[in-house]
Amino acid sequence: MKVDVLKMRTDVTSVEAVLEGIGIGKKKKPGYICVSNVHMCMEVFDSSEFESIVNNADLVIPDGRPIYWAQKILGEKSAKQVRGQDIMSAICKLSGEKKMKIGFYGGSSQELLDVVTSRLASEYPDLMLVYAYSPPFRPLTADEDARVCADINAADVDVLFVGIGCPKQERWMAGHKSRLNCVMLGVGAAYDFIAGSKKHAPRWMQEIGLEWLFRLLSEPKRLWKRYLKQNPRFLYHFFRQVVLGVKFND
Repeated sequence: MKVDVLKMRTDVTSVEAVLEGIGIGKKKKPGYICVSNVHMCMEVFDSSEFESIVNNADLVIPDGRPIYWAQKILGEKSAKQVRGQDIMSAICKLSGEKKMKIGFYGGSSQELLDVVTSRLASEYPDLMLVYAYSPPFRPLTADEDARVCADINAADVDVLFVGIGCPKQERWMAGHKSRLNCVMLGVGAAYDFIAGSKKHAPRWMQEIGLEWLFRLLSEPKRLWKRYLKQNPRFLYHFFRQVVLGVKFND
């Protein structure tokens, strides 16, 4: 079931349904999954090019609490919040049992990514980790990009976690769908949370939709423009959609 939240086509789904959609334990099918929140929704709203990238994903899961609430308000009573990190953890847990090879692409440095993979390998002893690479911040050359694709395919990766931030990671996944033989999952800042360089909001703040406020207070210089600009815009346009009946995808 798809629900249009402004211009973003989101899936009403669950952790179990996402795992089934990835095809765990079955013949793999290349694709990519977007982990959506208000930031992504407004990037979609502002860019027809990015709208096409996200809306052509195999799944757009409601990671952010406001997106899940939006699905509920728009009539999908069975909607659930499906956190990208919960999907990531479930895949890592099933990796050994299902003979599913895992790869990691992204992170702020190779050192941080090494911490991430070490902690996950410790938590999930059967994790079949076959690839981990933190690219430089500059664009890769054509030869470098070809080598990355060749290495991922040679490692026979089944699921590739891509953590280079929105909207960069969604553009990267869409651009590499035809070149990689794996499912890609955009995981945003998950690497930083796993490594401990960023802290999770308390559970009560997550439950009432204030995780954004916790992150804003934690990283004000980096995030103030995103949240103080995009959150009010999201509320304004969502009000137009729900109360005034504006259809943004017509």
